[in-house]
Amino acid sequence: MCGFVGIFDLRGRRDIDRAVLHRMNESQHHRGPDEGGLHLEPGVGLGHRRLSIIDLSTGQQPLFNEDGSVVVVFNGEIYNYQELIPELQALGHTFHTRSDTEVIVHAWEAWGESCVDRFRGMFAFALWDRNRETFFIARDRLGVKPLFYAELPDGQFIVGSELKTLVAHGGLPQQIDPCAVEEYFAYGYVAEPRTIYRAAKKLPPACTLKLRRGEKVPEPRVYWDAKFTCDARIDEQEAQEELVRRLNESIRLRMVSEVPLGAFLSGGVDSSAVVALMSGLSNEPVNTCSISFADPRFNESEFAQMVADRYHTRHHVERVESDDFDLIDTLAWLYDEPYADSSAIPTYRVCQLARKHVTVALSGDGGDESLGGYRRYALHMMEERARAALPLGLRKPLFGFLGAAYPKADWAPRMFRAKTTFEALARTSVEAYAHSVSLIRTPMRRALFSNELQRELGGYDAIEVFNRHAKNMQCDDPLALIQYLDYKTYLVGDINTKVDRASMAHSLEVREPLMDHPLVEWLATLPSSIKLRGSEGKYIFKKSMEPHLPNDVLYRPKMGFAVPLARWFRGPLRERMREALLGERLAGTGWFNRSHIEHMLAAHESGKRDYSPGIWSLLMFDAFLRNQECGGVMPTASNPTALSTGLTTHS
Repeated sequence: MCGFVGIFDLRGRRDIDRAVLHRMNESQHHRGPDEGGLHLEPGVGLGHRRLSIIDLSTGQQPLFNEDGSVVVVFNGEIYNYQELIPELQALGHTFHTRSDTEVIVHAWEAWGESCVDRFRGMFAFALWDRNRETFFIARDRLGVKPLFYAELPDGQFIVGSELKTLVAHGGLPQQIDPCAVEEYFAYGYVAEPRTIYRAAKKLPPACTLKLRRGEKVPEPRVYWDAKFTCDARIDEQEAQEELVRRLNESIRLRMVSEVPLGAFLSGGVDSSAVVALMSGLSNEPVNTCSISFADPRFNESEFAQMVADRYHTRHHVERVESDDFDLIDTLAWLYDEPYADSSAIPTYRVCQLARKHVTVALSGDGGDESLGGYRRYALHMMEERARAALPLGLRKPLFGFLGAAYPKADWAPRMFRAKTTFEALARTSVEAYAHSVSLIRTPMRRALFSNELQRELGGYDAIEVFNRHAKNMQCDDPLALIQYLDYKTYLVGDINTKVDRASMAHSLEVREPLMDHPLVEWLATLPSSIKLRGSEGKYIFKKSMEPHLPNDVLYRPKMGFAVPLARWFRGPLRERMREALLGERLAGTGWFNRSHIEHMLAAHESGKRDYSPGIWSLLMFDAFLRNQECGGVMPTASNPTALSTGLTTHS
């Protein structure tokens, strides 16, 4: 796991400023503290920070082919590299290292831009081929590893593993994109391919970009997609056996490491399954890491302990107090752009704990998307049955009226909170799902945003993110549709972003066996009825794990990795919340209605409404702006221009 940067001159062979390239590279030192390297030649510069995992002695980057004409910088892991090496050797390529990185340069020589079709793993890389005069960048299928790029006004094309590397160049215009602001307040993140800055982009997952001097920067090329068919003819027992076989293969590939390896163990189904199968593949006890919470409503540690005891793991637990909110400024620095998933706090902490014991950790991320595990899936399917009973022309006016008239009763028992359901039934399936996952829904965003921001948006609505992806979905299964939308949006924009930045902050590599692309492709062929059975999500997964895990782990209510935002904003964060949301920094943007913010604060503090997602989104947007004012410098105790990192945990 590493970080890289690159500069490519689109107009000629102008010399690359070594100091600029070095500054870009060092801005991500945390991604690779073991060593760094630079390569410069006329019109091209590549830099790399290395976290040594495989081939510790000879895997340094930038890495070259035999004659030095092809050079690559790479972040991630190619899990099938050992299978590709003999195939490439048979084609005449000579290997000088035992690293997966060298496979990339020879695969490029052999297969060109289709080399990515042969890679199984999580990866982002930038490659320069002097003979072909080609600069090439690529990102893995599910967007596990990040890749940012920008075309600068002076004709330089810059790339990096984090947005801060592009900012460190010094030539990136930092004008905020109002459409990115709209997406952020809708979903809690800025969706691919946008970034918070107009001038920079994220390379979408499963995409490549090939550049040549003197040519216009093309649109990214898509090389893969999750194709849902839901038509596999397989009985449940066969599906269970095949699922376990494929999981074992995926986990085995991800256990190759020359440094200490372990796993996260939250006590949920996904991480518990990974630990159970890891234990069967390991000759030594597995290292497991868990976070416990002082607040019992958020504490899953007893279930993690059940799994740890059953498999005799080397289990490490640290307790985090429920008022662990001093990471706000550190998170703003880590994520570079506004990011509002509050579970970034416990994720940061569990990565901090894991790095004390291992350098590589396996996670259970991706299971909910592939196997139908989110609670919102069952609710959406209930709504789908109602939507199917009436045409949109009748539903829209009827339920639109009921949704507008019915009060928002956050204080009431769940059975009386019908407003959201009425609103969903008045929409199309795509609009309803986007509405259900939004942190701040469309009517509230329109009340929150000023007339000035509304004008700058020019009618743009974040629903376009979902509509764009839905057009590519060729299966009419309603569960498959929302799984596909999550692959394209929530998984990459929220989950993968959260884990990458939190883990890299501690120089920890996290591997994701449930996002193995052959596994994802196979799961997309299974009927939805064996993924979501009534209200039971992950039905086939849980059945397949019954021989391996206690029923108390498999069939208890899903908790999630949450923090008590609502209580924070009525208690310990009340003053900080008011200072930030009513302060000059947010007001100075001219983008928000102060009166609506005051309404949100008053209603939340009184207990009449739970506005905690919206308040947290505003608080993190303020922290992003503050990070900009500090020049993107990491907050430390010795830095008087920034606030505390809050790095203290409780054991």
